[in-house]
Amino acid sequence: QVQLVESGGGLVQAGGSLRLSCATSERTFSSYVMGWFRQAPGKEREFVAAINWNGGTTSVAASVEGRFTISRDNAKNTVYLQMNSLKPEDTAVYYCAAVLERVGAFIPRRSTDFSSWGQGTQVTVSS
Repeated sequence: QVQLVESGGGLVQAGGSLRLSCATSERTFSSYVMGWFRQAPGKEREFVAAINWNGGTTSVAASVEGRFTISRDNAKNTVYLQMNSLKPEDTAVYYCAAVLERVGAFIPRRSTDFSSWGQGTQVTVSS
């Protein structure tokens, strides 16, 4: 289990931006695929974005493509989610997740593929 701590959530108006961060003290951070998921009230947790160990490959949900960008800084053991042009429907608790990268595997997109989770950070977008 990897301990993950998210930050950066808050209240923003529609059209605004936020940057979420997820930090860990895990020494082998660069061995992990990192992902972001979100869960709105009454809805299932859904995939937002994921990034491979060196940032060379990313996967982004169609609903946020072109607006959200995932990146990582292995020297800081941190993964980021830059969220631009936010919409009210982006309102949710955002969770950071991690799983050891498997050589040759596609970047996972299912919540069940990830083994470690943060506590979540609330993002609220007002109209």
